[in-house]
Amino acid sequence: MSTAVSTPSSTETQVKTAFTVLLTISFCHFLNDMVQSLIPSIYPMLKTSFGLDFGQVGLITLTYQLTASLLQPLVGFYTDRRAQPYSLAVGSGLTLVGLLALSAAGSFATLLMAASMVGMGSAIFHPESSRVARMASGGQHGLAQSLFQVGGNAGSSAGPLLAAFIVLRHGQSSIAWFSVTALIAMVVLIKVGSWSKVHRLPVGKSRAGHGHHHTFSTKKIAVALAVLIALMFSKFFYLASLSSYYTFYLINKFHVSVQNAQIHLFVFLGAVAVGTIVGGPVGDRVGRKLVIWWSILGVLPFSLVLPYANLFWTGVLSIVIGLILASAFSAIVVYAQELIPGKIGMVSGIFFGFAFGLGGIGAALLGQLADHTSIAYVYHLCSFLPAIGILTALLPNLEPAPRRSKQVPA
Repeated sequence: MSTAVSTPSSTETQVKTAFTVLLTISFCHFLNDMVQSLIPSIYPMLKTSFGLDFGQVGLITLTYQLTASLLQPLVGFYTDRRAQPYSLAVGSGLTLVGLLALSAAGSFATLLMAASMVGMGSAIFHPESSRVARMASGGQHGLAQSLFQVGGNAGSSAGPLLAAFIVLRHGQSSIAWFSVTALIAMVVLIKVGSWSKVHRLPVGKSRAGHGHHHTFSTKKIAVALAVLIALMFSKFFYLASLSSYYTFYLINKFHVSVQNAQIHLFVFLGAVAVGTIVGGPVGDRVGRKLVIWWSILGVLPFSLVLPYANLFWTGVLSIVIGLILASAFSAIVVYAQELIPGKIGMVSGIFFGFAFGLGGIGAALLGQLADHTSIAYVYHLCSFLPAIGILTALLPNLEPAPRRSKQVPA
């Protein structure tokens, strides 16, 4: 890893993309998010074992995702000013503790405590790891962010599969086996931290090293950030309805087994992983704004049809929705990083934090709504969320004029 790339020059395009570093941090993202996805994947088991209602199930999601969302911007803000390259390994250590606590939990309060530990681990991991991905990008920021995020999405898709064939078969105590993955991540991230320590630029040079600068007013930047947050709300509330309650939806509507429902969830999250890799590099070529347009608003026709589909077409539509919607996050994160240059950690923390927070709030609210109505009603209501993508029209274009002129024929 130490020879993957030479010391960065002042011009990003002169630096070769450090694929070894990108693949390594993506692998660690895979392990981190695989562990996180175990929690919603074992909800049916926990619901039965602890006698939980849907509101309590949503509260578990709220706990670990809200913990991460509150801490991530603070972690990013701090590491922008003071480098903490080995904080990545510390985050994995907290995740390890959370897994062990989850495997031995005997009460709902202990479940919440374990979930919060996993959330804290993610809060420390995501801002700094996103910074490392950008450092190793060689100027291909969208590609680097996609490679980084596809690791996380692949991990999220693997979690339900492992839960179906390991945890559901061997019980709650088998969750402790996954602490080995957190230990592996700690060892690898110590090496990543050493690379980051050598290659990180000082704050002043980091800000000067961005390819181009924007002269947008504070008001225009604030409006753009508000639009991005609204788009994140649309994306992650809708994803919360799928990732947290998709198994219950399939079981209640189509009367499939828990294991069959877990396999459907794995296929959906696998589609999300595949879609993630597309958004970043396409955004590098055609612009982030166009990708955001397509990935949010483009989901609307499929989400509107989903509640009326049979089991086969539900599976097909969920794949299409996952593929399209997944491309949004890479484009949104890199767009925000370019909108506010020099604040990579803080911006990454804010948007990864919103991703976790909105997903958690969405899971909790949708759980309460499901308790008072039905899972089917939740899916009908959430099908309209992608319409918020129309707000993309309010985002300014960040690409320099020569680039746009090449991409749009006269």
